[in-house]
Amino acid sequence: MDTPVSALIERKGSAVHAVPSTFTIAEAVAEMNKKRIGCVVIMDSGKITGIFTERDVLSRVIMADLDPKTVRVGDVMTTDVHMISPDTTVEQTMVLFAEKRCRHIPVVDQGQLKGLISIGDISRWVADTSKAEADHLKNYISGGFHA
Repeated sequence: MDTPVSALIERKGSAVHAVPSTFTIAEAVAEMNKKRIGCVVIMDSGKITGIFTERDVLSRVIMADLDPKTVRVGDVMTTDVHMISPDTTVEQTMVLFAEKRCRHIPVVDQGQLKGLISIGDISRWVADTSKAEADHLKNYISGGFHA
């Protein structure tokens, strides 16, 4: 669990889908649907200014009865964005997801966006690591190889 999230980003890729705060909610949601993702990072002038998620759509758009074709994503995005560095461990990231009750965290190094870690990325990594460890132990027990 002391693996840095940079290893997860190397595995999944560093592509992050971002839109400007001037996009309408409908444009941001269309981008999310097109890319089959649960959030977009909001960037203005090369800086992260917010994050917009499926949860934001439900709680800040639908529940507020806003018009997604006219309201800007900058008006409803989450502005208190939790960010981590590439050397943050998987375990530290899991704790942050639980404490902050969020599902996506941008990975930033010296002010530059390096990737995005989701709770799904963490879950896949934990499952893959557990499977590899179980396979290793099965091989060891059955005499497939020596420690």
